[in-house]
Amino acid sequence: MPSITAVRGDITTQQVDAIVNAANNAMRGGGGVDGAIHRAGGPAVLEDCIARFPDGLATGDAGWTTGGDLPSRWVIHTVGPNFAAGQRDRSLLTSCYRRSLEVADELGARSVAFPLISAGIYGWPKGDAIAAAVETIRATRTSVEEVRIVAFDQATRAQVAAALD
Repeated sequence: MPSITAVRGDITTQQVDAIVNAANNAMRGGGGVDGAIHRAGGPAVLEDCIARFPDGLATGDAGWTTGGDLPSRWVIHTVGPNFAAGQRDRSLLTSCYRRSLEVADELGARSVAFPLISAGIYGWPKGDAIAAAVETIRATRTSVEEVRIVAFDQATRAQVAAALD
């Protein structure tokens, strides 16, 4: 099981092998974390998305691209369920974390930073989004040694830290 820490900060500045992007099905960039990663990573991230995911990516699945201009070598893109649009199957959310760790293993990544998938504009209740992340990361067999759950604000970081205790 990897060591898991709660971090307050910007996921695009994390010094890890791979960062996880909370992407949309089209895999062409978007708002929130997705937009921030595409802006910081530069055009190489989008070019790789177009080449690797011509038909997009299914909800609950994950795939990777270059990190482009990011400090991380790779971006692992995963599509979380849109709670606000009625996608409330929790197994799709937990699949995002499990599949992202599987992709990290395929890449040989030893350190990975996750955002809280689906907890932003997709409206997944934050407490359950945190529980799903922590439970799934702890339960997934992986060679990843370090996982960071990156929160944009101190209150969320404190909630994640409490869930890890």
